Amino acid sequence: MCGILAIFPKNNEKYSSDMFKQLRNSANDMLGELSFRGPDENRITIFGPTILGHTRLSIIDLHTGSQPVYNEDRSIAVILNGEIYNFQELRIQLESLGHLFSTQSDTEVIVHLYEEYGEKVFTYLNGMFAVVIYDLNKKILLAGRDRMGEKPIVYYDSPELLMLSSEIKALLKYPGL
Repeated sequence: MCGILAIFPKNNEKYSSDMFKQLRNSANDMLGELSFRGPDENRITIFGPTILGHTRLSIIDLHTGSQPVYNEDRSIAVILNGEIYNFQELRIQLESLGHLFSTQSDTEVIVHLYEEYGEKVFTYLNGMFAVVIYDLNKKILLAGRDRMGEKPIVYYDSPELLMLSSEIKALLKYPGL
């Protein structure tokens, strides 16, 4: 079990540096609510106004499986809660298409699937998962979960902000929510 968190401001021009500081501070508090889900690692990553957070329970790829996981030029970032059962088969297919892997993690397969198939990425995944993909070039956040909903993902969506998390109690740490 891991924990995921994403904070995605929809209109960057409306946010002052003080507001971004508040978002970063809130992200730390929010991720703290997920720490029990992943005691092995806890990380906040900031991409301009977008924030990804991940708590990790190390199961696959114990040494190079830290998240987010990136593509080769670091323009796509992925965080995952769950397990992709068919990641080894997908990896072989993606390597035959020229994709290069730097970890043994099932999460990295998602990065390259997104590069290859875009928003159809989730149709290729077999497993129990909640995934957040951030495309730094397109400035889009994409999220999905397994068809049975075994791995949770909850969200708060307003005109200004989209927030995603593994648990509602993490979202409730955001001031005013």
